[in-house]
Order: sequence, then structure tokens, then C-alpha cells
Amino acid sequence: MSNKGKIELKNIEKFYGKTKVLDDVNLTIEPNEFFAFLGPSGSGKTTTLRILAGLEDLNKGKIFFDGTDITNFSPSNRDIAMVFQSYALYPHMTVYENIAFPLKMDKIEKSRIAELVKQSATKVKIEHLLSRKPGQLSGGQQQRVALARAVVRKPKIFLLDEPLSNLDAKLRLETRVELKNLQKSLNVTTVYVTHDQEEAMTLANRIAVFLEGKIMQVGTPTEIFNNPKTLQVASFIGNPPMNLLDGEIINNQLIISGVKIINFDNKTYKKKKIVVGIRPGELTISNEGMPAKIYLIEQLGDSTIMNLDINEKIIKLKSSVNKNFKENSEVFVKINTDKIYLFDPDTGLRI
Repeated sequence: MSNKGKIELKNIEKFYGKTKVLDDVNLTIEPNEFFAFLGPSGSGKTTTLRILAGLEDLNKGKIFFDGTDITNFSPSNRDIAMVFQSYALYPHMTVYENIAFPLKMDKIEKSRIAELVKQSATKVKIEHLLSRKPGQLSGGQQQRVALARAVVRKPKIFLLDEPLSNLDAKLRLETRVELKNLQKSLNVTTVYVTHDQEEAMTLANRIAVFLEGKIMQVGTPTEIFNNPKTLQVASFIGNPPMNLLDGEIINNQLIISGVKIINFDNKTYKKKKIVVGIRPGELTISNEGMPAKIYLIEQLGDSTIMNLDINEKIIKLKSSVNKNFKENSEVFVKINTDKIYLFDPDTGLRI
């Protein structure tokens, strides 16, 4: 693989006034990778993207593209293209002129511009809209114009900031598939910011989970889902996210709500108090187990989510079987003990 489009962030720190918004961010993104920054609002993911683009200064640290230190390069010298959440199209220009704009700025000759604009528009299926103005387009079409304008220069790095968040659910799904195909056909390093974990999981080769200005974990979607390293990642990833229950280990037995869940014959745990993580799909209603009360039932068509009250804590159970349970009824909940996660309540780290 050619070493084109490798990104390295080293010890990045960023302050707004006295508030530290990025805290020692280190990351390597490989050439041609589709990489997602995932996290809630205010976690630092968009700030990191804007620092990559050269739109924000940093207080500490360095950025390398393909081994070159570009920390102090202006945005125009970074060989990147960015698609903003708002699309940022010029309303007075036609679609053709919007897409051609970066090429004109690069002083590309006219005949070549026409060819590149057509190629770019065809890639995102808007070649029939070139004479229209943005105001005459739907949100999904404007989104495609923004993508076409970004890819027309064949940049080395493609940055996307929540590009699907303004689209309705059906269009989001369609555009998601097209985005993945577009990235594959361009073969370009892509960094994608989103707070939508389903989007990150389906699009990205790897994900960095941002929380409170730090990168909590980096890995493939499967790694992050199956092996969350901390309580914060565990409680953020998954839909619904992982249930976290207080447990204790007494004589090598895990006990939750006074019920023995599992024996740890071959391990010795120093901790007495422990936090137990269990995904909603790994719980079942049974005739034995932890006593619970059905607080609320959510019908999702192909599945049911039950909100259960266990010791005044609400946990979620997800089932594809729709039995006729009633709210406020008393039940027992069984845990799939092969799929439990244990966390240290003091450090938040996985044990």
C-alpha cells in the first residue's frame, strides 16, 4: 500500500480560555482508512477534525501527514477536503459552479474543469442537476453537491463533519451506503465525525471513541462493541447501551441483588465491590434469577425492550420474542453468564 494519506496526531492539547477541550490526543490513521470519531456532543471530536483541517490552532502537540509536520500549514496547503454539517454551498452559484469552485481557485484550465466536474457529479449521481441552484435542491441533493465539491480536487484526505445529520432517517441510510461506496472508489483516507454509533459502526474500518476531550478507545467496530476497555465506553456503545449493575464477589462467587450469578473457580478477584456489565440482549425473563419488576415495555416491531426495575435501578432487556408480559408485573431475570463484563468501580477499567 502506498504511504499516501497517513495521519498522525501527537500529544494534541487544545484550550478554549481556561477550559481544556482536548487532553493529550494521540492517534494514527492509516492510508485509505475510513476512520470515525465517535462521541457525544462536546467530547472533542469536531475540534480534532477542525485541527486536522487547519481551521483551529492547537496549544500543544504536532500533526503529521505522510510523515511531514503540517502543524503550522494553512488549510489550503494541507491537501484535504472537508464537508461541513451545513454543506456550506454558495447559494448564488449553480451546482456546476459550486463543484468547480475549488478547481478555479487552483487555476485549473477550463476544459479540464468541465471534465472533472462531470466525473465528480456522476460519482454522486447528480450529473442531471448541474444547472440548478442549491435553493432548488432537496437536503439530500445539497449533501451530494457538497460531497462532489469535496472530491473534485482528488484530495489526499477527506474530512466529514456529521454530514448526514440534517437528512431524514430513510435518506440517511441510503446516503450512508453511497458514502461507503464513494470512499472505496476514491481510495482516500477519510475521517468521519458522528455522534451516531450505528453510523460509525457501519461505515468505519476503525473508530476512536471520544469522551470529555480524551480518546477512550480505538479499535474496529467489533472490538469496541465486544471488548469495551472502560465503563464509559461500555455505557456509550450499543443500542440500547450495556446495563451496568452493582455486584460483589464473595468467596469467588459473583452476587447481584443477593442472587448468586456465577462461580469463578479458576480466578481470584481481589475486589469485593464490582460493576457488572451485561448487554440488553443477554438477559432473559425466566422462572429463576434476579427478582425484577417490569417498569415499561417498548415495542419496536421486530423486537421488544423491557425496562426492568431491579433494586430501584432501571435496566433494559432486549428480546425478539414478544410474550404477553404486563407492566408492573413481578418477574425473574436470568443473565447469560458467558457474556458478562466486570469493571473496577474505582478506576472504571475492565477487569
